[in-house]
Amino acid sequence: MFIDNIILTQKLDDKSLSIVIFREVQIILLEILMFKFFLSAVLLMNLINCSYSQEAIKNGNVIFIHPDGTGLADWNALRLLKSGPDGEINWDKLSGIGLYQGHIRDKVTSSSNAGATIHAYGVKADIDDFGLIDDLKPTSRSGKKLSIMEEAKQNGIKIGIINSGSIEEPGTAVFVSSNLKRSNYLEIAKDVIQSGADLIFSGGEDFFIPEGTKGRFSLNGKRKDGLNLIDWAKQNGYTVVYTRNELASTSSDVKKILGVFASRSTFNDKSEEVLDSLGLPNWIETAPSVAEMTEFALKFFINKGLFFLVVEEEGTDNFGNKNNANGKLSALDRADDAIGLVIDFIKDNPKTTLVTAADSEAGGLEISGYEIDNLDINNPLPENDNNGSPIDGREGTGTLPFVSKPDKNRKVFPFGIVWSSYGDLTGSVIARAHGLNADRMNGKIDNTDIYRIMYLTLFGVWLD
Repeated sequence: MFIDNIILTQKLDDKSLSIVIFREVQIILLEILMFKFFLSAVLLMNLINCSYSQEAIKNGNVIFIHPDGTGLADWNALRLLKSGPDGEINWDKLSGIGLYQGHIRDKVTSSSNAGATIHAYGVKADIDDFGLIDDLKPTSRSGKKLSIMEEAKQNGIKIGIINSGSIEEPGTAVFVSSNLKRSNYLEIAKDVIQSGADLIFSGGEDFFIPEGTKGRFSLNGKRKDGLNLIDWAKQNGYTVVYTRNELASTSSDVKKILGVFASRSTFNDKSEEVLDSLGLPNWIETAPSVAEMTEFALKFFINKGLFFLVVEEEGTDNFGNKNNANGKLSALDRADDAIGLVIDFIKDNPKTTLVTAADSEAGGLEISGYEIDNLDINNPLPENDNNGSPIDGREGTGTLPFVSKPDKNRKVFPFGIVWSSYGDLTGSVIARAHGLNADRMNGKIDNTDIYRIMYLTLFGVWLD
């Protein structure tokens, strides 16, 4: 009987053990199934994210518009004049917005050439750098000793340069030229013309032709090496145009094009008072505006594959440095017209990124309203603010105020422009973007990020 109980107990224990083991196996199998499900879900999410990322960074065209020397106050003043306080300019329609941080490696404010070097290479530069850092060709953010435009050309992307100023202006020239001195205009002009760019529009004929040679605009060329860069361009397949009318009558199907629109800049960068005394307008009448140049460029590039176009409105900077409010705002209006053309282009060509930014603010323009005593549409403005800052009206200091377009209640408002400097300042530069990858222009933006956003669209890589 005792033996039988032992045997029975053992059988019961064996049965219990079997049940326990079975349950443990069930739990293990369930955990394995859950792990497999979790792993599959993770792999699926990674696949979805990967597909999304590939879609998000699809490469395309890049257009960089650089209205040199402009900050938020400049755009606000333009809006008042062009659309009214409640209106909208083209710049307002851009989707991406960044608070531009413009410091450079050795200063808190930037020169045009240092800012351009940073935009072209994606790394910090010093105040005197012009496509060189520490007197050497820099290694760009991509790891190559090439500017972003040089790298684009090397990869078969068409490239173009537009500047309302002279050809050696750094905002565009640094993308294809490196030099120890910004003032080496002759060397820089040669670099730009012989860069292989498919489209080049600018002034600067003085630096294209030899001494003793009279050009279309230049009374006497400046080159000492005997080289005629216009002849060189013609011999190397460029169609050459000199005026707005010639540009308008030229087919956009030409292989390469060079536009030479002035002996120096396409504008007369002097104060309103000096221009008035000389009988000169703000703009050279025969030259196309930066918007007209951009319009041709978009037609030129549309059927030529991927392209990278850098556009600079230099008048916003030079007029600002002369404290010419009339000139600066007219230049900014031209840049805004160019932005509008690109917005329309992106509607039909969504694989395009527009980036627009300045590297500093020329003159430190601000808008003054109620602070001005006896402010009235029919009263000339005082020449200075109470702290001594000069005040500009429509035709310079001591003239009638600017007047806004009507607001939503059909009211118009007189105002003056107050200047804080003749120099380039760092204060409230705003960077914008539109089209492909415009969401990367968001929040605080370092000046090196301009390169990163452009690189992302050109090459499909978001650099660290």
